[in-house]
Amino acid sequence: MSERLPVPLEKAYRLMNHGPTVLVSSRHGEAVNVMAASWAMPLDFAPPKVAVVLDKSTLTRRMVEASGEFALMVPSRELARLTLQVGGATGNEVDKFAAFGAGYWTGTQTGVPLLDGCLAWLECRLLPEPHIQDTYDLFLGEVVAAWADPAVFRDGHWHMDEGGKKSIHYVAGGHFFETGAAFEASAELPEPSNNAG
Repeated sequence: MSERLPVPLEKAYRLMNHGPTVLVSSRHGEAVNVMAASWAMPLDFAPPKVAVVLDKSTLTRRMVEASGEFALMVPSRELARLTLQVGGATGNEVDKFAAFGAGYWTGTQTGVPLLDGCLAWLECRLLPEPHIQDTYDLFLGEVVAAWADPAVFRDGHWHMDEGGKKSIHYVAGGHFFETGAAFEASAELPEPSNNAG
């Protein structure tokens, strides 16, 4: 039997909360905003869909609800400080792009700001689901455009080489880790034994 350590339920989310940290950007009219989020994931292949948790208190959420558009971006270690800054400040009080010197370009399908220096950018159109948005703060989006840094993603695959850029994963308290070394495992099944017994 494996060793086990009980985990307090209020910390249980941390057992799975190490997918890539994302930045969520939005635009409504002339206003733009960006926030950090650790709870985001892909949902479907065709058309591609994503899910992200946006708390009721955030300006980003209000802007997404008003515009019906948002972007998810994957930062690397080089953007870890900016990720903490935009995650710790509120867009209700500060223009995060100006305050933190965050450069961006404008998405082609949505017009939302896409931060310079990310590993990947996904422009999304909101798939309105009022019940799950209101009850669980969960927002669904259809990916309508996507880009990647060719140094780390090409031919449909991640190539996070030793010493190169990697995605970052938030594990609480200002601590991140980077994606580790790639390895391959075989899915081949063993040959059946003649000694079935």
